[in-house]
Amino acid sequence: MNNYVKAALCSLLLAVGIVQSAGAQVALKTNLLYDAALSPNLGLEVAVAPKWSLDLSGNLNAWTLDNGRRWKHWLVQPEVRYWFCDRFSGHFIGAHLLGGQVNIGGLNHAYSFLGKDVDLHNRRYQGWYGGAGVAYGYTWILAKHWSLEAEIGVGWIYTRYDVFPCRTCGTKLATDRTHNYFGPTKAAINLVYVF
Repeated sequence: MNNYVKAALCSLLLAVGIVQSAGAQVALKTNLLYDAALSPNLGLEVAVAPKWSLDLSGNLNAWTLDNGRRWKHWLVQPEVRYWFCDRFSGHFIGAHLLGGQVNIGGLNHAYSFLGKDVDLHNRRYQGWYGGAGVAYGYTWILAKHWSLEAEIGVGWIYTRYDVFPCRTCGTKLATDRTHNYFGPTKAAINLVYVF
C-alpha cells in the first residue's frame, strides 16, 4: 500500500471519529462496481438534518498494467442528498459535483470515453475533468449496521486533455483539447456500514 493510500485511510478514519464525537450519524461505504473494476474507493456520508445528508466519495486507480498499458485516474464526488423517509433508508435524490484526472492509453479495444470515440490502442490521453449532476437512489437495510445502496446519476462533464502518439512517449499530438459530455455521471452499488 503506497503512502498516499495510507494517508487517505488515516484521514478518513480521523474524520469519522471527529464527526461521530460530535454526535452525527455517519456511514462508511464502498462502491462494489468500482471494486469489480479494480478501482479502490471509499465513501463517507454524514447526516446533517432529519432528511438531509452529505456524501463524499472518491476512488483512485493507480495501476500501470503490463506492456505499458495505462488506466490511471482519480475521482472525487461530493453530493448533497434529500431522503424521502428516514436518513440512510429508502428513496433519496441527490445533487453532485465531480472532478479528477485521467491518464489512459495502450488498451486493445475501441472505446467511447465520455461520449467521444477515442483511439486508446495507439494513443494516450492525459488531462482533467469536472462536472455536475443529479441522482436518484434507494437504500435497503440488511442488518443493524449494514445496508445496500443503489444509485444512478446524470449530468454534464467538461474535459480538457492532451493527446500523445503512444502510451509511453512524451511528444504531444494535440494540446488543450476540450469536450463537453452529457449523460450518466454516477453509477453505484454501495455496501454501507452505518455507525
